[in-house]
Amino acid sequence: MLPSPTPKLKLLLPALALLLAGPPAAQPAQAQAPAPDPWRITADKIDPRNYYGETVANGMLGIVSSAEPFQVKSVVLAGAYDQYGRGRVSNFLNSFNLLNMYLEVDGHRLGSQDARNFRQELDMRHASLTTTFDYGDKATIKYTYYALRQLPFTVLVDVSITARQDVALTAASVMDAPDALRDVQNYYNEIDRPHATLQLLTSSAKSSTGKLQLCASNSFIFSEPHGQEPRVIHEMWDSNQHLMKFSKTLKAGQTYAYAVAGSSITSAHHPDPLNEAERLTIFARLEGRERLLAFHNQAWDALWLSDIELTGDAQAQQDVHSMLYHLYSFSRAGTDYSPSPMGLSGLGYNGHVFWDSDFWMFPALLVMHPDIAKSLVEYRFRRLDAARHNAFAHGYKGAMYPWESADTGVEETPVWALSGPFEHHISACVALAAWQYYCVTQDKAWLREKGWPILAATADFWASRVERNGPGHYDIKNVVASDEWAENVDNDAFTNAAAQVNLQNAAAAAKLLGLPADPDWLLVARNIPLLKMPDGVTQEHATYHGEGIKQGDVNLLAYPLGVIKDPIQIKKDLAYYETRVPNEGTPAMTQGIFALLYARLGNADKAKLWFQDAYVPNLLPPFRVIAETKGGTNPYFATGAGGVLQAVLMGFGGLDITPTGIGQRKSTLPTGWQSLKITGVGGQQKTYSVGR
Repeated sequence: MLPSPTPKLKLLLPALALLLAGPPAAQPAQAQAPAPDPWRITADKIDPRNYYGETVANGMLGIVSSAEPFQVKSVVLAGAYDQYGRGRVSNFLNSFNLLNMYLEVDGHRLGSQDARNFRQELDMRHASLTTTFDYGDKATIKYTYYALRQLPFTVLVDVSITARQDVALTAASVMDAPDALRDVQNYYNEIDRPHATLQLLTSSAKSSTGKLQLCASNSFIFSEPHGQEPRVIHEMWDSNQHLMKFSKTLKAGQTYAYAVAGSSITSAHHPDPLNEAERLTIFARLEGRERLLAFHNQAWDALWLSDIELTGDAQAQQDVHSMLYHLYSFSRAGTDYSPSPMGLSGLGYNGHVFWDSDFWMFPALLVMHPDIAKSLVEYRFRRLDAARHNAFAHGYKGAMYPWESADTGVEETPVWALSGPFEHHISACVALAAWQYYCVTQDKAWLREKGWPILAATADFWASRVERNGPGHYDIKNVVASDEWAENVDNDAFTNAAAQVNLQNAAAAAKLLGLPADPDWLLVARNIPLLKMPDGVTQEHATYHGEGIKQGDVNLLAYPLGVIKDPIQIKKDLAYYETRVPNEGTPAMTQGIFALLYARLGNADKAKLWFQDAYVPNLLPPFRVIAETKGGTNPYFATGAGGVLQAVLMGFGGLDITPTGIGQRKSTLPTGWQSLKITGVGGQQKTYSVGR
């Protein structure tokens, strides 16, 4: 991620102080709140001024909720980039908002001021967001959004109105074009068939430079038999907005239901996106609401065969489900897409792909759904040639992956951020993900075809990147550390260790495949230095003298790199660096690694402390979505979720990715937890359990 200014340090975290202070004094007994639902997050006290939307997504298309009735904040489509705005680099594009609607009751258009008992609920088991509210004593309204899992480019909103009095309704589906699009064209068609009449509300536009064509289409799905559906009227408002609407009268006590199905796609996904958007919408319309929802629910039921179940902390169970839900929502099998730090929750970080996907999100996805994780390494394989050219341009051999990557795989970091030219550890992170994918799947054919080219090319990069200054001094100079406050430093601990692991894994892959390995790889690996301070603590980099760190660096040598194995050294490094992380302005992953390592060391109290500190201070209302930092406002931070899930899976659960597959090592549950069961692990769908 991009570096941010170093804040004044607060070296002793409040959470640590609370632990040392002991348990709080007893408080007067109060009525006990109901335990959080493990699968549903309910928001019934919504403040629109302090509202951070929830995302329903299917790994391709994300719908971000709004506190305004019948409105969607944004629709985000994976893989759609063009240049506009920040940094002269590619940016994620908002797609057409094809799910905005309005409802008029007795001629009055409903808005926030009309919605009493406004309530929203996220169903994580089946990936839906339901909104309910009352309009005075006239009607109760309910609508639910779905990004259909079985149809990557298709969404559905399901609406029902229950009349409390006799009422007249007018309901509209509104197609909105985001401001960044240009040359908008709007279309409306009705297609008559003996068994159905299909209304198609369609729009097409160009991205800001004209690189992409973006298209969307939707259609009403009525509950009445063919021939009895309401009459639909099309209205053109302006070039950026048009709608279709119908009217209906209801008697008191009557419930009326309808739905809108729509599709959004771009020329990045299909050579003819305008016709394809309409074809996909027609397909969904004629599948019908019941079949669409049945297949959507089946797809999510299959995803949740890989689950994390815990007892002893109901809130942690809900939060862990939320983290898994978001990782599942932001990625899907069968693609070459890799999630950005904010997934499909918005345009944060321009939708670019960083080490966040390979190093933080990938391991959790790999052990739970190798088929989904395969898409993330496929993304890197497809862009290997661009990484080779990047190495060539910088005077190196092999492949040097860009710090920020988008559709083409060239460097997309804005020039004001030094991470673009200097944060080289990402090449080792990409290689680690490729090796881990082989380890979990044991797929030698994949290793030969796709894993080996990545491993070999990145190993060649490190062999050319080091400066050979004598035995034990194959230095890697002038890098941005994984702790991004350390810029242009020499012999960064994580960069050096990750390079060692990259070189070693490339040699191991060659041996497995019976291919010749460059003997220089292991020579270089043996001579890359890892520095120590006088007291024996691993030194972050050559000029490090105890300053605060933005995020984990040295502690990553114990996990996931496995370069430091001695428990005494791991404890020493933890004790030192856990006091070097400021209490504000730092991302969540570091504390997740602290929790993981303390669990493996058998310290249940510290495991609990750092697990909670990794994400609880980052939660935002009303859905407990995770921001990047404590006090941050840019959810949903999928990177943080990936880091915390690694603490649960590989720390508390003891899962271990080894060259022969997934194993389980001795570990410790955090204080308060009674049991942990991880189901559907790996390709064989194994179950692992830990109890007290």
